[in-house]
Amino acid sequence: MSGTRMGESGGANRYDRRTADLGNSVELGHVNVTIPDQLKATAFYISGLGLTRDPYLMTGIDNMWVNVGASSQFHLPAGKPQVLRGRTGLLLPDLAALLDRLAAARKWLDGTAFSFREGDGFVDVTCPWGNRLRCHRPDAARFGRRTLGMPYVRFDVPQGAAPGIARFYREMLGMPGAVAEEEGAPAARVSVAADQWLIFRETDAPLPPFDGHHIQITLADFSGPHARLLERGLITEESNEHQYRFTDIVDLDSGKVLFAVEHEVRSMRHPMFGRRLVNRNPAVNNRNFMPGHEDWAPAMPPAELA
Repeated sequence: MSGTRMGESGGANRYDRRTADLGNSVELGHVNVTIPDQLKATAFYISGLGLTRDPYLMTGIDNMWVNVGASSQFHLPAGKPQVLRGRTGLLLPDLAALLDRLAAARKWLDGTAFSFREGDGFVDVTCPWGNRLRCHRPDAARFGRRTLGMPYVRFDVPQGAAPGIARFYREMLGMPGAVAEEEGAPAARVSVAADQWLIFRETDAPLPPFDGHHIQITLADFSGPHARLLERGLITEESNEHQYRFTDIVDLDSGKVLFAVEHEVRSMRHPMFGRRLVNRNPAVNNRNFMPGHEDWAPAMPPAELA
């Protein structure tokens, strides 16, 4: 059995135990935007990005759920297009293969807002209706040992809003948050789960009005934040015994709205918490098929112990 016992070299000081701390949020479950055309959504999210449609839930033609690794999804109900004010970060295992798939998807997405460009270690992609995504290659030091997932959602927020947003998540929701620089601008970086973050980056660019899109998080302490939000009149929906919603992120001193994005808040007793998500290997097709290679393991192989 490997490890270091108390009193041996390194002892109790070998590890910084704080690096494994989590806050009250344990899951970034999904990003929800309405879309007007499920065929184009299939061409983009499934054929282009190489993700997997949930085979069990929302399998009709008025909604689709798209799996992104072990715990996250896109939810894409039918409706007028919604555009997240920012971008969603994805981890995808093979950026070269992604570029090939995106190039092949052009024939289905001509005449839409679809575009993509290669950067240094990432690919920026725009969906047919203007949602922006940044696709990263796996990086254990930066994103943990995931090979497929949704490591962050980054929002564009007004100048001066980041400190108040970080405080709101810390004090109202129990989610660790601090302000740091993100691509040359102040940003609130909030821990939403293991190796997953909400990022609120300040910008001086005009922001479009909030159009109703939402994100879903799961809290360990479900009732405490509810009571604090309710006291301030911020709860917008009492969905059921395991879910509620709020939209406004406010300055805790003045009550001024700093940013708006709907939060679907679930408890860990929600029936879908921890549900196993199926993820396919997009490199497998009917011409190269070999049994046992259809599924994608969304994490790196076990690391050797130091």
